[in-house]
Amino acid sequence: MFSQFKPALIILCLLTFVTGVIYPLTVTAVAQVIFPHQANGSLIVQDRQPVGSELIGQSFDDPKYFWGRLSATGTVAYNAFNAEHLTASSGSNYGPLNPALTDRVQARIDALKAADPDNTLPIPVDLVTASASGLDPHISVAAALYQVARVARARGITEEQVRQLVDEFTEGRQFGFFGEARVNVLRLNMALDLQLTEYIDVDYSQSSVK
Repeated sequence: MFSQFKPALIILCLLTFVTGVIYPLTVTAVAQVIFPHQANGSLIVQDRQPVGSELIGQSFDDPKYFWGRLSATGTVAYNAFNAEHLTASSGSNYGPLNPALTDRVQARIDALKAADPDNTLPIPVDLVTASASGLDPHISVAAALYQVARVARARGITEEQVRQLVDEFTEGRQFGFFGEARVNVLRLNMALDLQLTEYIDVDYSQSSVK
């Protein structure tokens, strides 16, 4: 028994060092060299301050901004950059026959119609339902186009100007065939604030939160 203890202990220490120290450090180093932006959270930095992530939805409820998807974690979208909001990831797990799901969808429909009562376009489903994680940073192109009139009116600009920005920030399918075209809500709203019709020149060199 004791003759087996020493080699077992050596193997335990060796594997712990390899898998617990060498491997994580190697993966971290490779990621920082090859994918530094993604490895640091895909942060969007403006004026050397992180304002959000490309991968995490934020809460927008002002009529002059495009609104993202609902969050199943609370009344607002996940926002790691605003400490007073919830920062959990979760799905509601509501079944299609659950009255709570119907109530949430109807409440969002009412809010959208109240914000833009003259809008006769069909309301896209992703504007009234939550994503599986509550973190979705994108909306469909249809969801963005549905909000064009409201945003243009709130900002005092033409619908064509807003539509051009939507077109500019529409991302195609992943690798050309996965998923559907989509719009990153945070990037689009930043462009609106900066009144740009071209891609925002974002500084990724300051990718860590100080």
